[in-house]
Amino acid sequence: MSDKPTIVLVHGFWGGAAHWNKVIVKLLSRGDTHIRAVELPLTSLAEDAERTRKMVAQVPGPVLLVGHSYGGAVITEAGDQPNVVGLVYIAAFAPDAGESPGGITQRNLPAAAANLAPDSDGYLWVKPELYHESFCQDLPATEGLVMGLTQKAPLASTFADTIGTVAWKKKPSWYQISTADRMIAPQNQQWMAARLNAREILTLNASHASLASMPAEVAALIDRAATALTKS
Repeated sequence: MSDKPTIVLVHGFWGGAAHWNKVIVKLLSRGDTHIRAVELPLTSLAEDAERTRKMVAQVPGPVLLVGHSYGGAVITEAGDQPNVVGLVYIAAFAPDAGESPGGITQRNLPAAAANLAPDSDGYLWVKPELYHESFCQDLPATEGLVMGLTQKAPLASTFADTIGTVAWKKKPSWYQISTADRMIAPQNQQWMAARLNAREILTLNASHASLASMPAEVAALIDRAATALTKS
């Protein structure tokens, strides 16, 4: 349908817009042709949200925001734009006002928490040799190695940035839980998904990188959200 909302994809920590490559291919095969992917600076929540708002502002019609991982915090903050009609969270943070990704992480520490390492410039990395087992253990090892070597690290201070605007309290939402996630504890995902009052919660036996390991299922959820918003 040509009147579906434009899908704007927002990546998370330790990756860039290219993390959505496989999902984009699956969306295109479903007829979702209006797609954008934001490249975040990963320097602060305020700057990442502003970059997302600017892309949303370039879209003339309705927008469905989709966030993976930390990208969920970004779409929560940036989703107050008037043309944003819905939010999809993919193994993502969905903070409430005053909450931060770091604070939510402390509720239940993820399995790979010890595999993060700061550098002397203030950036926080997943140790490249441990990226596969930490982030995407359900992908081939060589693919995980490449993702680890090309990761985009955030400023560590971004973890503590708190939410001011909570778009999911005003916009319909969808959530995908990854039960084998080692970067955001599945218990935290279940807790966040439940309080969203999401229209659909999809649970996948996937790593944190469900967008890469199970792109067909992730794209189907996004497409269902876009279709529901078209009908409404």
